[in-house]
Amino acid sequence: MRLYDTADRQVRPVTPGATATMYVCGITPYDATHLGHAATYLTFDLVNRLWRDSGHEVHYVQNVTDVDDPLFERAERDGIDWRDLGTREIELFREDMSALRIVPPREYVGAIESVDEVVEFVQKLLASGAAYTVDDAEFPDIYFRADATEQFGYESGYDRATMERLFAERGGDPDRPGKRDTIDALLWRAERPGEPSWPAPFGAGRPGWHIECSAIALNRIGAEFDIQGGGSDLIYPHHEYSAAHAESLIAGRRFARHYVHAGLIGLDGEKMSKSKGNLVLVSTLRRSGVDPAAIRLGLLAGHYRQDRMWTDAVLEQAKTRLDQWRRATALASGPAAADTIARVRQHLADDLDTLKALDALDNWARQALDYGGTDVDAPASIKAAVDGLLGISL
Repeated sequence: MRLYDTADRQVRPVTPGATATMYVCGITPYDATHLGHAATYLTFDLVNRLWRDSGHEVHYVQNVTDVDDPLFERAERDGIDWRDLGTREIELFREDMSALRIVPPREYVGAIESVDEVVEFVQKLLASGAAYTVDDAEFPDIYFRADATEQFGYESGYDRATMERLFAERGGDPDRPGKRDTIDALLWRAERPGEPSWPAPFGAGRPGWHIECSAIALNRIGAEFDIQGGGSDLIYPHHEYSAAHAESLIAGRRFARHYVHAGLIGLDGEKMSKSKGNLVLVSTLRRSGVDPAAIRLGLLAGHYRQDRMWTDAVLEQAKTRLDQWRRATALASGPAAADTIARVRQHLADDLDTLKALDALDNWARQALDYGGTDVDAPASIKAAVDGLLGISL
């Protein structure tokens, strides 16, 4: 399998051992699963399936950021305890993933259950000089020095101006008094009134966002694991800092061998976002009677790295394709399937080229429906390959 590595800016081979290792950033459970989430987790589900198809064991870890500001804000708005909100949305997320036939990670790890690990990690960063406490008697927050690693910035490749802009846009606090650099990232937020906190030798508080993923990944699968994945909006600051936190303690080694990012999903020509109120929720589509297999096929109809639009036409095309494949694989016989299945594997292994994989299957289905075939095993073989490789139940 060859995948595009964001850090190296090229498609290159993924070379796992007998057990392939992958860490994918999970949800902050304050709202239902939308198609952007689904597209990201579908991308790494394909990786998981390809590894398994090649005979690898897969140690796949995904976190859940179950303690964070957006969760508190939504809970306060809706008049619900933030823990109850998180529990509800995590359950819905897993129901959606199950409906979409996403193979679950070996480990789901919540931020709350990893607090002790984060505390230990922050202590080490403070001791090494990679972190510091701001001079604030009331709220002595702890920050990571952006210059703590010589290679900082290699993962995103962004220049300083881009980093400053994205840091401010994506949850950073560039104007926090007492910081040594505007883009230094929060490691530990000191206890505030009305916020949850946990005891620590350096003062009660709660984890920052990036350190959570560093600690969970290092403690579950270790350094230099095969793939760190997520949406392209996580490239910076989240993945840059989660890598830097770890690399400041494992000097000279990469956090992950591959950094893989999925494109974003828009709706009818506009960016899909909570602020625009135009999210398409997986659960809403399911409740309206849309077959989850059609949702999955619609998302597979664009290359995973490309930002792309979800439209009624995309969904209708997916429904048509699904119907055609099901009719073809229901035949008593069909054209020989071995070459088609080999091409599907080849296309998926080439940076998850789902467009070519779908075309290969479309061609087989058209031949089967238009001309028939004499191979009585072919329909079942295609059905099994589509199930195992693409996660589509025919």
